[in-house]
Amino acid sequence: MSIFGSIMDKLFHPAKAAEASSASAAPDAGSASPSQAGGAPGGAQGGAGQAVDIGAVLSDMAGKKGGGGNYQTSIVDLLKLLDLDSSLDARKQLANELNVHAGADGSAEQNIALHKAVVAKLEQNGGKVPASMKS
Repeated sequence: MSIFGSIMDKLFHPAKAAEASSASAAPDAGSASPSQAGGAPGGAQGGAGQAVDIGAVLSDMAGKKGGGGNYQTSIVDLLKLLDLDSSLDARKQLANELNVHAGADGSAEQNIALHKAVVAKLEQNGGKVPASMKS
């Protein structure tokens, strides 16, 4: 799967990602709210045909991890928050996927352009992106 595809999967299907991580967690972690498990996939965070509130999904993820760095403007922090590879090689691959050719590989200029491209592509795919991520 492409890196952007992985980003989309984590943001547009957070319940599936949570189920995968809770399957490897302690057995009682998944039983805390069994009534919510069935309702999450079609809920406000991304059923078929619904816009996904990217800000809410990321904020929820950041809250569960005790932070999230500066994911609103940093591609590295965004990838880390999503538990994706944020290495230079991964960012080069993402830049190629999104046709981002600003600055030298790994430069601040490229990283900023890459974050903006990811945000724009999320919007194109039905994501509701907060203004704080667009600047």
